[in-house]
Amino acid sequence: MVIKVTTADPGSVSADLVAAAVGERASQLGAPERAAADADPVAIVYREGVPLAVVALEPDLEGLRTAAARAVRAGRGGGTVAWALDPSLPLAVEEQVRALAEGAVIGGYDGRRWRSGEPRHGVERFVICGCAEELAPIAERSALVASWTNLARELVDAPANLMTPAGLAERAAAIPRLASETIDAAEEGLGALAAVGGSSPIRPRLIVLRHAPPDAPATPRLALVGKAVTFDTGGYFLKPQHDIVRQKADMAGGAAVLAALGAIAELGLPLSVTGIVPACENMLSGTAIRPTDVITTAAGITVEVNNPDAEGRLILADALWYARRDGATHVVDLATLTGAMRAGMGDLYAGVFAPDEAWRDAVVQAGNLSGDLAWPWPLHPRYRVLIDSTVADLRNTAGKSFGFPIVAATFLAQFAGEGPWAHVDMLGPALLDEDRGDAFGRGASGYGVRMLVELATRLTVRLG
Repeated sequence: MVIKVTTADPGSVSADLVAAAVGERASQLGAPERAAADADPVAIVYREGVPLAVVALEPDLEGLRTAAARAVRAGRGGGTVAWALDPSLPLAVEEQVRALAEGAVIGGYDGRRWRSGEPRHGVERFVICGCAEELAPIAERSALVASWTNLARELVDAPANLMTPAGLAERAAAIPRLASETIDAAEEGLGALAAVGGSSPIRPRLIVLRHAPPDAPATPRLALVGKAVTFDTGGYFLKPQHDIVRQKADMAGGAAVLAALGAIAELGLPLSVTGIVPACENMLSGTAIRPTDVITTAAGITVEVNNPDAEGRLILADALWYARRDGATHVVDLATLTGAMRAGMGDLYAGVFAPDEAWRDAVVQAGNLSGDLAWPWPLHPRYRVLIDSTVADLRNTAGKSFGFPIVAATFLAQFAGEGPWAHVDMLGPALLDEDRGDAFGRGASGYGVRMLVELATRLTVRLG
């Protein structure tokens, strides 16, 4: 989708649909006469043969994102949507442009790409009317990040028989402007990743993408680590039916990292950024990890596996070790790690853990500013005793009925090395079972892409 800005009035733009927010500006354009066919709160008015979508919204950034997405969905069938900017809203024009461009691209996503027959035609142009044309770079940047967010959504929505570790590696290698490498877990001594992925006939692998522009300083070197279990049965702790049907999305952290690297590279940020994605399947088979097995991680730390369904932290352990060995000074990992996070935070917020409060707060702020909402969680050293093992250096869960997200983060902290590190448990917002009433609808949200791009951008601003 092409995003344009113009000083022109929407009536003078050649458009197939004109859209405006419900409010003072919308009331000038006419009253609703025919409701839209879908469930979105959009009314369609026909004036001189041109439909006008009157969109209900809250007067904030998320409301504008949602309104733009609904307008684009109302205009499916191709062509151009012209949006009538409303200067009376309590938001700066620059903020409105950013939110509208992002919402339009997000709203243009269609997750039904695996249907047979001809695909539906989406809106081709979204024109924001009534604003200065020097705001075009803001609109273009927002649309760029949103388009990469949609790529992450596509990867997560993809069926698990297509988006295998091998399929994910192929998609990663095709991302332009990045150096890519795929590492065989067993051959390179990534013991935890090899053990988890050894349950599947598809080999586990570590996907590495590098953005290393010549103008990047020697430090900081940012590493983004994303869990990518492309399907998670739970192994010998088999998941129940209501939960196992969601497990193609257990690679959402990895998808966010790949897409964020693509956006960072296309933006040309002058910062060294490496994406590290441990990819595997956690299957139920004769070669699956057994409860009480002891594995040796890439860091040389031994782990007693008392829960084969807590496999994400195992593969992340190897990936975090690799990030530090590779020279990362700052690390963030994203993972759909614990169901308890979703139980506690719902499908809106992710939890962020870090021993360095300044780095934790930077990640939280980047999320909240970008629309990927985040909340700080505690990581007290006294939780460490809960992962002591009687037969190995560590065990992968506490074996207790409380504190699951914090225990998981505590386990990861043992492999995070020296320097700022933060863990983002994003299980809640990664895959939406229901429409939250925002720009995304049901399905994958691409959570984390906007957060990571914002974090990298803020690091470059700080360097400047």
